[in-house]
Amino acid sequence: MKSILSFCMICILFLNNEIQAQGLNFIYKSGENGYKSFRIPAIVNTNNGTLLAFAEARKNGASDKGDIDLVLKRSTDNGLSWSEMMIVWDDADNTCGNPAPVVDHKTGRIVLLSTWNLGSDSEQMIIDGKSVDTRRIFVLNSSDDGKSWSKPKEITTDVKKPNWTWYATGPVNGIQLTSKKYNGRLVIPSDHIEAGTKKYYSHSIHSDDGGFTWKLGGRTPTDQVNECTVVELPSGELLLNMRNYNSLRVRQTSRSKDGGETWSALKPDLTLIEPICQASMIWYDKKGRKPFLAFSNPASSNSRSNMTVRISYDKGKTWNLKNVLHEGPAAYSNLVVLPNSNLACFYEAGIKSANEGIVFQELDFKDFK
Repeated sequence: MKSILSFCMICILFLNNEIQAQGLNFIYKSGENGYKSFRIPAIVNTNNGTLLAFAEARKNGASDKGDIDLVLKRSTDNGLSWSEMMIVWDDADNTCGNPAPVVDHKTGRIVLLSTWNLGSDSEQMIIDGKSVDTRRIFVLNSSDDGKSWSKPKEITTDVKKPNWTWYATGPVNGIQLTSKKYNGRLVIPSDHIEAGTKKYYSHSIHSDDGGFTWKLGGRTPTDQVNECTVVELPSGELLLNMRNYNSLRVRQTSRSKDGGETWSALKPDLTLIEPICQASMIWYDKKGRKPFLAFSNPASSNSRSNMTVRISYDKGKTWNLKNVLHEGPAAYSNLVVLPNSNLACFYEAGIKSANEGIVFQELDFKDFK
């Protein structure tokens, strides 16, 4: 009898997990299309109202090392349906990753920043100076709404200092500035590690010609931060929000009044708890609704779980409204404003592991409490 009851309990747990999994709207699901894992979501809404959802397609597992391709799916109906997966960049057994897309709203071009390294070189090998090659930075672009892409163009020497080892673009959307002085500038939040000291810093890179050429912006004055996300506030000031490695287990912030060329001293945001993970932040300003700042991350101080979107009506001073999207395992995310003016979150999630796939979820403003 005990064995029968145990079997029944296992069946019930399995069915509950299946029901929960069915509630997650996977755009990329691990094990599909010949890839063991999909990670690192990035999404933008083009001038034509097309959603471009990027990811790293990891051929042999969930590891950051090895054969990793950049892939894309498109949606022309606010995320209700998606195209077949297309490969944007596949360099044999090497690592093509850290998608950081940005739309040039003046021309409609989509610019995609990315990083590359040999598949045999791990992050630690690159940091330790024991790798065969190093971390390199590339740019791709599309002039037909993401249907086709240019060949990757290397810009490493333009945006990476010689004494930097590891380097990451995003991974999250970039922004185009609208302030009078820096109007049209494309800004990509990035991070790097110094050789020797092995200190982690956040920095930005920017382009003033629609993404054809790139320059290195400023870096944070102090270290222990890396993956970051950026917005332009109505004043023209930039707000950088960063993954944090000190004992506080909250996000760090910094500001720039010169288009990302310099950044202020770090300031912790004590409301935005984190388990040391990437996050996303965007500025929402659409007719019919009061402008606000939105932020997404796994809102937990000890585990990658509890994917939460928060709203601030005072430019990040307070975060009084939130919406918990998924209480289970969750990790990287990217927010986007849909063509229908709703908010959506594209995030890693699963029932047993956050590596089970990447989910797309449109949000109802009534669910923020």
